Amino acid sequence: MVKKYSNKWALILGGSSGLGYASALELAQQGMNLIIVYRASRMMMEKVNSDFEQLKSYGIELIAFNKDATRSIVVDEISQALVTKNIKLHILLHSIAKGNLKPISKEQDSLTSQDFEQTVSSMGLSLYTWSMQLLKKDLFDKPARIISFTSEGSSRVLPGYAAVSAAKTTLESITRSLAVELAPYQISSICIQAGVTLTQSLSRIPGVDQIIDKTKKRNPFNRLTQPQDIARVVELMCDPASFWINGDVIKVDGGEHLR
Repeated sequence: MVKKYSNKWALILGGSSGLGYASALELAQQGMNLIIVYRASRMMMEKVNSDFEQLKSYGIELIAFNKDATRSIVVDEISQALVTKNIKLHILLHSIAKGNLKPISKEQDSLTSQDFEQTVSSMGLSLYTWSMQLLKKDLFDKPARIISFTSEGSSRVLPGYAAVSAAKTTLESITRSLAVELAPYQISSICIQAGVTLTQSLSRIPGVDQIIDKTKKRNPFNRLTQPQDIARVVELMCDPASFWINGDVIKVDGGEHLR
């Protein structure tokens, strides 16, 4: 049986856990072939390998790179590998979570300018770096879609979240510019603003228990957003019928932002 995205390819940056892996699983079930770039220690590899086997059980091709997607040398290496394999990308999904969660204060462990720079570069500017490298090497299909994950923290203040907030704001700004300037290449770009979702990234935010409790009360459905909620919308945004949605920040939070 031909599946919805048979013979299509997605490149997922940060696809071994959280929203990235949930999206990979959803796309694999629909027949999408996957290139996943991720970082995992030896202790994590047993689970990662098991999860990747689950992806392959859907009959897709999977190419995985255990490398730091924020390094320019890795961008060059992987993009060249795709050129060699003659792969054209239907989707670029940016799900990199590599930042500093420190308070702004006069204490010794407070957020530094270097922390800001590293976080904005890794979680924001890397979207531009990858998009441009893939464009220059003619690795996008026609049409193609660029998707990234933002959060309500891009416009709301959370203690310890300042650097990530700056990165998410950068991500949204880059997305708007890509949406306009890559349109002639038949590439559209969007951000998905997930509600508060229980992932490893969330667990690192200071005061996470209070955030979870408050969110359950705010959300009309009285629950947190699940990774599968976001993954289903990612799959919807991969459908060519959604191509005209371009440059938007799409809120996927069950109405959480309304309260």
